[in-house]
Amino acid sequence: MPLIERLSALVGAGNCLHTAADIAPYLVEERGLFHGRALAVVRPGSTAEVSRVVGLCVAEGYAIVPQGGNTGLCGGGVPPEHGHAVVVSTERLNRIRAVDSIDFTLTAEAGCVLAAVQQAADSAGCLFPLSLGAEGSCRIGGNLSTNAGGVNVLRYGNARDLVLGLEVVLPDGRVWDGLKALRKDNTGYDLKHLFVGAEGTLGIITAAVLKLFPKPREIETAFVALPDVAAAIAILALARRASGDAVTACELVPRIGLDLDLAHLPGIRDPFPRPHPWYLLIELSSSRPGGLRAALEDVLAEAIDTRLAADAVIAETIDQRNALWRLREGVPEAQKREGGSIKHDVAVATSQVPELIGRASEAVQRALPGVRVVAFGHIGDGNIHFNLTQPAGADKQAFLGEWQRMNVIVHDIVAAMGGSISAEHGIGRLKTDELIRTKPALELELMRRIKTAIDPAGLMNPGKVLG
Repeated sequence: MPLIERLSALVGAGNCLHTAADIAPYLVEERGLFHGRALAVVRPGSTAEVSRVVGLCVAEGYAIVPQGGNTGLCGGGVPPEHGHAVVVSTERLNRIRAVDSIDFTLTAEAGCVLAAVQQAADSAGCLFPLSLGAEGSCRIGGNLSTNAGGVNVLRYGNARDLVLGLEVVLPDGRVWDGLKALRKDNTGYDLKHLFVGAEGTLGIITAAVLKLFPKPREIETAFVALPDVAAAIAILALARRASGDAVTACELVPRIGLDLDLAHLPGIRDPFPRPHPWYLLIELSSSRPGGLRAALEDVLAEAIDTRLAADAVIAETIDQRNALWRLREGVPEAQKREGGSIKHDVAVATSQVPELIGRASEAVQRALPGVRVVAFGHIGDGNIHFNLTQPAGADKQAFLGEWQRMNVIVHDIVAAMGGSISAEHGIGRLKTDELIRTKPALELELMRRIKTAIDPAGLMNPGKVLG
């Protein structure tokens, strides 16, 4: 019996897609950088079905490519070009299995959209703090597989810090049931952390026990005009001390980012009467109302008095808060509308961010005169999206042809500073060569040993992370 018929028997004919039109959306990633081929796209409806699908594919020697919302930026969910692969979509694994407002936990299947997880937590009077631009379409299994970050990492940590237990289908089809809600378990290796950030190369996450937190009852948001990047670091330190470490988000925006917003996005307004070199979006939150507004006002007053800040505005309403966030969140969209963009998702120690931006900006501008640096993002945790917009009037494709050369320049500086070439987007296919080039040899050896031990046939998401 052909493999497609056998897969259909496992998941139902309607959930084994194999025509070109049906599988096309699953074969390309968000930015169109990678296009793959696959025998079929299978959509299991349970962990048991995932297990049986994986077992069958392994027995027949077909590669298995796990895929969630397919919103990744590094090609981690795209199948290889050879076509000897089956895409396993988690979109039907979309049940919230349990919410416990006493233990502050939520158990969700891997195909749950992140926004649905947030809503389920909110309905129970709790907060699930993972928040990123694609939260309306990305899925929690993919978030965990890439160790997603987002805007709240400073306060709550990456996806890795938000998971207590996992259920995983291993590359041989067996199911590891690690769905524990324990906060403390010191009985050997913490296996869940092998699969978080592994991008589906060690198994398919099918469900997770997630940490919840008390819902914030007070949120204060400010947009601050700065003379330089170093001032942002100093203001962050002031705010953490003054608020009892209640800073939830701290985001850097360059003037060019705000200019692109104003040029390309409707409804954007500059909060200040004159331009400034840099801006800081800072947000404080607490489950105990009262006190944050005064603390934030004190911090901003001190910053202005000491010339760390030139001006500042505090949101008075939800609409004003959303408008300030739009200034930050609109930068990638506005940059895309401006033309070609070469992206770097890098991280260094927070105190080193000014040095990173300075050194990397000088290096890329020297190598490619006219290139426009758009460095923005999660300065509170040291993660900067060091993006490059094409020179004005340049040919887009010719500029994008400089991608690898610009990567080498920026990543060499990051590596020399002890940083990371992928802070929150993963490696996928996009950065495998750069990972191998910049990662210490011993770390690569240990990673390969783990891969070989768990996936000896090399059929689980081949070509990703380690190549």
